[in-house]
Amino acid sequence: MNQKIVIGNAEAICLPELGIPHLEARIDTGAQTSSLHVDNIECFEKNGRSYVEFDLHPDVYHLEQVVRCTAPLKANRKVKSSNGTFEHRCVITTMLRMNDQQWPIDITLTNRENMTYMMLLGRQAMADKVLVDPSQSHLLAP
Repeated sequence: MNQKIVIGNAEAICLPELGIPHLEARIDTGAQTSSLHVDNIECFEKNGRSYVEFDLHPDVYHLEQVVRCTAPLKANRKVKSSNGTFEHRCVITTMLRMNDQQWPIDITLTNRENMTYMMLLGRQAMADKVLVDPSQSHLLAP
């Protein structure tokens, strides 16, 4: 990937491995890690590997829409939330797609129900891939 994608402070992104073709995300250069609002987290073992299952709401305006997702569990991490408290979160790695480019990112799974966006895209996910214009939003083609 040679040319960086210019994005605004909010963008529609795709998480193809989770079956999510469209998800509104807040772009947050102040956050190191990306986070995703999920419900009903369940960890389990299969063939000697750890996995996590969770419910994802792809549309903040239609919370009755639920997608049940399964992903390999990368880690459990202690994360400092925006309100300054620490919490333990499951971490997964999945593909992020913006326009015609995609790359793997780490995402922490958490409760963001009081937030406007179901996903927060942090610096690690954007490193060397995007430039952020904070005065704009939705610069990517739908």
